[in-house]
Order: sequence, then structure tokens, then C-alpha cells
Amino acid sequence: MVKYVDHTQVVKRMNGRLVVNKLLKTVFLLATLFALATLGILVYRMFDQGWGYLSVDFISNFASRFPEKAGIKAALVGSIYLMLVVAPVSLFLGVGTAIYLEEYAKQNKINAFIRMNISNLAGVPSIVFGLLGLTIFVRSLGLGKSVLAAGLTMSLLILPVIIVAAQEAIRSVPKELREASYGMGATKWQTILKVVLPSAVPGILTGSILALSRAIGETAPLVVLGIPVIVHFLPDGILSEFTALPMQIFDWAKRPQEEFQYVAAAGILVLMTFLVILNSIAVLIRNKFQRRY
Repeated sequence: MVKYVDHTQVVKRMNGRLVVNKLLKTVFLLATLFALATLGILVYRMFDQGWGYLSVDFISNFASRFPEKAGIKAALVGSIYLMLVVAPVSLFLGVGTAIYLEEYAKQNKINAFIRMNISNLAGVPSIVFGLLGLTIFVRSLGLGKSVLAAGLTMSLLILPVIIVAAQEAIRSVPKELREASYGMGATKWQTILKVVLPSAVPGILTGSILALSRAIGETAPLVVLGIPVIVHFLPDGILSEFTALPMQIFDWAKRPQEEFQYVAAAGILVLMTFLVILNSIAVLIRNKFQRRY
């Protein structure tokens, strides 16, 4: 059969495929370099403008109408309080929902409809969740402009992302591991707890890192909830009023004085550092489970 092959056509088509391959490789490389260059310019601008305002006083002072006295203490502590609510609530509800849908729920049209809508909720604008939180948590439940109300609202915002990521991670666990566990006499819950979840932790944490990172930097839901921009006190509990890093940065960035633009850049550096620390902890936990399983 080889003698009937037209080698000229084969070489021609291969040359065309190689050209297309090189072209696409170049396009993808340029796209990557463009993204890296944009990120590099952004980081450079933040360091160039905000580095001079970073100091111990900036971390320990409250907000002020004078740029040289402005600090981010209340916003930083408020963001920590916020994440102490968002992280456990969203992870518990998100992973629990994913476990039910993947391990217990029947494969029927109703559950397929639920899965489809959860995926669609991941693309809903954040301000819609802010309106939902304002209606339910602030007004109906009377939680006011508290850490708890904002934390529950942010949890709703990132919940679809965590559910979808957890579903994919649980679904990727080999069936052989489950069958081996059942063969040893383990119950369904013991199999989920001891076999499925430890194997799925890296994938679950990957989605959770992205979701929590989004929650830290979101401003629109907090604006809708009426979270104050400037406070001169620290929250004393989850029912206390507070402000957060995105709100404080937003207030500084919109002020007409040029000095406050530099203060806002310093606030962004603090937010980025906070984000890197949170992500690093999650990555360490993920890597630990990746080595075990």
C-alpha cells in the first residue's frame, strides 16, 4: 500500500501543518508575554508609587484626611475578620454540596438542572450577590453592616466556584480506590472521609484559593451592603461594623489629591501581601496532600 502513497502530497501537507504549528506557537507565546508584561508593569507601578508610603505607621494608623498620617489598620483587621467568616462558611457549604451531588444524589433531570444552575451562578456579577445580601442578611435578618453580613454575602459569591471545583476534584478520584475501600468493609461515609476527600484535597484547594482570592478583592458587594469606608475602631466581633481593604483603597483612589493615589498604591501592596500569604498557606496544605496521595 505504501507505493500508492503520493509522497509529494504528504510532504506538502506536513510542511503546511508545521507552518501552522509554528504560527500558533508564536501567537501563544506573544499572548503569554503580553500578559506577563502587563502584570509586570502593574506591579512596578504599585511599588514605584506606594513603596515610599509603606511603613510601620501606615500599618498601625487609622485612616486620616492627611495622606502622610493615613493608615490601613482598621481595614487590614477588618479583612482578616471577614476572611475568618468567609473561609469556613464557604468551604463547609461548598465541599458539602459537592459531596452530596457527586456521592449521594441520583443522576436525574432535577439534579442535572441543579448542577447546571450552580455552574451558571459562577458567572453572575458580584453586585447581584451584594443586592441579595442586602435583602436577606442586612434587612431581613437585621445583621446590619456587620462582619457576619458581609462574610455571608461573600460566601454566597464564591460558593459556586468552590462547588464546581470540588465536584471536579471528587469526580477525578479513581473508582478503584472506592471499590477497594468497600471491599475492606468500609461504609460509604468512611470511604468518602478516608479515601475520596484526601485524594480530592489538592483539586478542592486549587479552586478554593481562586475563590477566596476573589472574595478578598471584591468591592461591589461591600458597597451595596453599605459597609463604611472609614472607621476609627477595630471590630470586636463578627456582629461589629468594620471596613475592608478594598473599600479603603477605593476611597483613597477616588480622592482628588495626588498624594492619596500613592497611599492607595501602598494599600494595594498590603492587599497583595495579604493575598500571597493566604495563598501560600493553601498551597502548602495542597502540596502536603499531593505527596501523600
